[in-house]
Formats: sequence, structure tokens, C-alpha cells
Amino acid sequence: MPQSLSSVYIHLVFSTKERCPFLRDTSVRDALHSYLGGISKQLECPPIRIGGVEDHVHILARFGRTITQAEWVKELKRVSNLWLKEQGREYADFQWQGGYADFSVSESNLEQVKEYIAKQEEHNRKMTFKDELRALLRKHQIEFDERYVWE
Repeated sequence: MPQSLSSVYIHLVFSTKERCPFLRDTSVRDALHSYLGGISKQLECPPIRIGGVEDHVHILARFGRTITQAEWVKELKRVSNLWLKEQGREYADFQWQGGYADFSVSESNLEQVKEYIAKQEEHNRKMTFKDELRALLRKHQIEFDERYVWE
């Protein structure tokens, strides 16, 4: 086959360091989500849906063929961290957590994951980020050790 083709969708989740609620301001949060989308698009991982709340972000994207998951996440965090620190003195101490979780998404489940991300504010009124991540990890049958997940 002379051409390389790919259709891989990833649901990425990561939080602020120690889940500090840096993203309370919805206008800054919305701008950050847009900015993350632009970074992802430049990395040839077109975003489908980005959302989150004051202490974490969800990104659903079509994953590119020329980048690893670790490179994608590292660059998303690096560039957005610099951008957020330029948004005001209140973000001078901002950091993302060191780790992340990402999950494969089938074409048949894209709409369900898009809806899940769109309803983050409503969802997180009922469940903490820790409980949400635990549920996602269990749903995707990922073994984890609580001692190393939360930094």
C-alpha cells in the first residue's frame, strides 16, 4: 500500500498539579480549551471535543500518524502551560500534573464520549476528579496503584 492511513481516536484526561482549581474563570478556561485545540491541530491530531472543569481537561481527538501519545501530551501541556502563565499573575504558579490517562475510542462511541465531555460541569457536581478517573480506568480495565496516580 503506497499510502499510510489511520483512524484512531483518543480520549485524553489530565489535571492541574495536585488538582488545584486554577481554571475557575470560565472565560479563561474556554480560551484554554480553544488554545489546546489549536495546539492539537498543529500536531496533526485534530480535536473533536475539548472540555473540563476547574481542575482538569478532557480532549477527544483523532490521533495523528506521525507523533506518539507521549509527545502529543507533552507538547499540549508544555505550550498551554506557557500560554496560561501569560494570562495573569494569578497563573504564575500554574502547573499541569506530571501524568495523564488516555483511552482509545471506537468510531461507534464518538458521540457518547463527545457528550460526556460536553457535560463535564454537570458531571463533576456529582463526582470528584479522582472518582471520575478511577471510574474511567476501571471501565477501560487499566490496573493502577493509588500511590502513584495522584502526585
